Amino acid sequence: MQTETARSGLLARLAEIGRDSAGATGRYMAYRPVSAAPHVLPPSPPVAEPETLYDRHGVLVVRVGDVVVKAHQPDREYGIPFLDRIELATTLPHIVLGPLGPPLDVDGRLVTVSLYGEPVDPQEELPWEDGARLLAALHAVPVPADAPSWGRPTRVARLVARLGNGPAEDVVRRAFATLPAWIRGEADEPPGEVECLIHGDWHLGQMVCAPGRQWRLIDIEDLGKGAPAWDLARPAALYSAGVLHPEEWDRFLGAYRAAGGPAVPAEGDPWTALDVPARSLAIQIAATCVISAVKDERPLDGPEQAVVDACARICRAGDAA
Repeated sequence: MQTETARSGLLARLAEIGRDSAGATGRYMAYRPVSAAPHVLPPSPPVAEPETLYDRHGVLVVRVGDVVVKAHQPDREYGIPFLDRIELATTLPHIVLGPLGPPLDVDGRLVTVSLYGEPVDPQEELPWEDGARLLAALHAVPVPADAPSWGRPTRVARLVARLGNGPAEDVVRRAFATLPAWIRGEADEPPGEVECLIHGDWHLGQMVCAPGRQWRLIDIEDLGKGAPAWDLARPAALYSAGVLHPEEWDRFLGAYRAAGGPAVPAEGDPWTALDVPARSLAIQIAATCVISAVKDERPLDGPEQAVVDACARICRAGDAA
């Protein structure tokens, strides 16, 4: 666990990097193609007070003026594939707001610098249609021959392995057992899936907006080739759990289909493609909720209990199969 002293030191380093970057935006802009210019925010004053935007799950994100400095999760493997993802992001300026240059090593932590964009405001109407169209546009991009693979969804297995003992934990584990063996890490992924470029971890928090309401995707740690249904998995899981309102789900799915998105059939039942990804994400979200509640020594709240209840329904459906 990171000590408070280490966290304070990292925060100071990120702020220093941010000040240098915000004061030299033109230098960092050299890493981006000219076509990226429309969504670049106007320069801020060279010196700005750092603002912590995110500090959870080992990730620390600090804004300084026009730039955002992110220390990525310390327990993930990055290496060459992450460099490939950064390079891939630079070819998608109309869809992705990626790092401005190669990652930095800050006290053994991988750090990237990006331009700042306004996040989704939960107090305003949520941009489900914009998110759907961005995903459809990403999925329509021809897959480069050297694109990194998104890989199997290993996160759900890692989270389930961290569960302790208790009624909610048992429900989540039983639901996990209903997933295909390749998702549980017990077999190879079956061939035959149509591959597209996918974000790999999409939700509304992975979108930012520049002036002119130009939405872009951020956080490219999983960007690569994979089955596009996984980009729809989180909203599908939340809809199935009763957390996402049916009207919002219909807006999202309808806009995705209208934009020609290939993850689901253009008409008819979308769950033939979404069932396994949605179940996997429901279990992943439930495991995250249970772990968080135990860590904070509190009961599950309403939405958290809803996704655990969804796992119970997954168990019953699996038992009946």
